[in-house]
Amino acid sequence: MVSQWSTHRATGQALVGDDRLIVPSQLARIYVSPRKRAQRTLELLNLGCRDRLPWQEQQQTQPLDIRTDAKVQIEEDIREWDYGEYEGLTTVTIKEQRKKNGEGAWDIWRDGCPGGESPADVTNRLDRLINDIRSRFHEKSIGQPKTNNIPSDVLLVAHGHILRAFAMRWIKRELTEGVSLLLEAGGVGTLSYEHHNIDEPAILLGGAFMVNVVETAGRPK
Repeated sequence: MVSQWSTHRATGQALVGDDRLIVPSQLARIYVSPRKRAQRTLELLNLGCRDRLPWQEQQQTQPLDIRTDAKVQIEEDIREWDYGEYEGLTTVTIKEQRKKNGEGAWDIWRDGCPGGESPADVTNRLDRLINDIRSRFHEKSIGQPKTNNIPSDVLLVAHGHILRAFAMRWIKRELTEGVSLLLEAGGVGTLSYEHHNIDEPAILLGGAFMVNVVETAGRPK
């Protein structure tokens, strides 16, 4: 899963490739938030999608470097948390307003947003997507011998709060417990399964990779 960013293409070069964190040929589906910034982030990844991106009216030219047949799907279930009356406000501002109004302490993971979504609302839509991903792409591949090499990786491109919530629901944790996970803009997280068992969803804290990938990705060849 990838959080939205606004940096240059070298970042995508550092993340994408046959020996990188995101391997285009192994992608089965790409889900992207309806928001334009997330869609721009996907463009910057330069995955080499065969089909035109859904928000592009037409594909100007056929991509020269086709690296994935994965379909790109604009997915409402990973849109950012609906902040309702708190849209556009920082956490500091919200807490100051609540204190001034004589309201109690506030935490989005516990209380949600007035006029927007509650933790239960967010949980429902994320669980729906997670169940769909597992049934469509993982049940027949996780724990199975890699003989047919059918792509089964799924990429999500969305936003900070919703991706942190997604990670919690992936491992079946309640949002109301509090989400002690950080995901910076342009950050990448990996969700997987322990013991290659679909009944043991896990967060992959770190994977082996070449230490000079990021440093060399943007250098002229």
